[in-house]
Amino acid sequence: MNFARAVPLIAASSLLSQFAYAGSPEHGRILAENWCSSCHAVSVGRPSSGRSAPPFTAIAQSPDFNADHLAYLLLDPHPKMAKLGLSRKAIEDIAGYINSLKQ
Repeated sequence: MNFARAVPLIAASSLLSQFAYAGSPEHGRILAENWCSSCHAVSVGRPSSGRSAPPFTAIAQSPDFNADHLAYLLLDPHPKMAKLGLSRKAIEDIAGYINSLKQ
């Protein structure tokens, strides 16, 4: 990634981190079921889709999970992940849902 592209993403990630855990976990669950469940197991007890995408519970339990990482991933998805074009509010809600899965 070149520097010119990285700066706006880092700034956006930083801005989003201020709001990520204020999101609505219930709305985030609904969004995740609609947008993410074709690749991820988004709910506790749901089977994996069979793809290599990690279940949301594993993401939540990851020691380095935080809103910055999630926001960055959703703003600039890796090649295997679809570009979802989610709004800041949707990212906030999905981050809130994943955070609610921490034990």
